[in-house]
Amino acid sequence: MSEIASYPSLEDKVVLITGGASGIGETLVKNFLEQGSKVAFIDKEKKLGNDLENKLNKFKYSALFKECDLVDIPSLQKTIKEIRKDLGKFSIVINNAADDVRHNIDEVTPEFWDSRFHINLRHYFFTIQSTYKDMKELGGGSIVNIGSSSWMKSSGGMPGYTTAKSAVAGLTKTLARDLGEYNIRVNCVVPGWIMTEKQIKFLLSNPEMKKDVFKRQCIKRMLEPDDIAKVVLFFASDQSAGCTSQNYVVDGGVVT
Repeated sequence: MSEIASYPSLEDKVVLITGGASGIGETLVKNFLEQGSKVAFIDKEKKLGNDLENKLNKFKYSALFKECDLVDIPSLQKTIKEIRKDLGKFSIVINNAADDVRHNIDEVTPEFWDSRFHINLRHYFFTIQSTYKDMKELGGGSIVNIGSSSWMKSSGGMPGYTTAKSAVAGLTKTLARDLGEYNIRVNCVVPGWIMTEKQIKFLLSNPEMKKDVFKRQCIKRMLEPDDIAKVVLFFASDQSAGCTSQNYVVDGGVVT
């Protein structure tokens, strides 16, 4: 991968990342630490989170991990208060945690449908609700929601997931309007096929899928988590000070 740009405006800023213990989230944690940010990340995977926290200790600030199941909103709100006490007011929030488990129409129960919205959408709103007043007091801030291109390209086999992720685009736009008067920007970065450990395993068991990905993409290489981190850093930084209410797709040129 090419070198990642340095953003002086991110230095010393308090950054909250949900779902930061693995996948794209892990890469985001590392990249913000490299920018000199004070990074806290929330995840329900205790061992993965502790291991990552212990590993990322060579930067200006050490990462702060908090175990929390994001579907438990009171627990999420409590955890955010604890992080604020430890690190200070939040300037940047990255809503990343999600679960794209496959499911077909006939398997879906009302309870399962609700669970897809709880893990892929609901906590996005309540994380923002719990942090935006910090940004208001600080004179501004940036919120980046991680979306999905799956619904844009009519992917099947997971209707609860794709429906919830499509709503992230709407949440982004409406909160950009509500929070813009406080100089708080809200954008959505939309990944395509990103080669996290989970997706690599999936493609290894579905070799024809890799051929299909290359066929669909204009760029003929597999995209990596750093491809997402580069765009998230831009939208989090002051370099994107005029950008809000945007859904920016990073998929190698599939969605048009």
